[in-house]
Amino acid sequence: MLIVQLHQLIFSGVHGIHAEEKKTTNQFEVDLEVYFEEMNKPYLELEDTVDYCILYQIIRNRMSHPSGLLEQICVELADHIRKEFPFVKEVLISIKKLNPPIENFVGTVGTTLRKRFD
Repeated sequence: MLIVQLHQLIFSGVHGIHAEEKKTTNQFEVDLEVYFEEMNKPYLELEDTVDYCILYQIIRNRMSHPSGLLEQICVELADHIRKEFPFVKEVLISIKKLNPPIENFVGTVGTTLRKRFD
């Protein structure tokens, strides 16, 4: 199994269900791993693998649209990646809200989706 990874991608956005989250931009960190079967030939062409530039564009585009829940963003990203790269077997996506508006809270909050495709 091969894995293409994008880690510690930082985006600004307005994601959340609470009133204060809909008013202020927050920072989000996205980690992505895309798994696919190894080929029995050399990797010589970009078409033989998952193009991380396309993955970045998919993530960037989705993160620019507000969403109530990070879980929904994860599901939509996984489905879009699979549509773009039908040979992908599994996607692991984590999204962290870097500055959650929780009083006296220090840390991050987030969600992770591991989606396997048949």
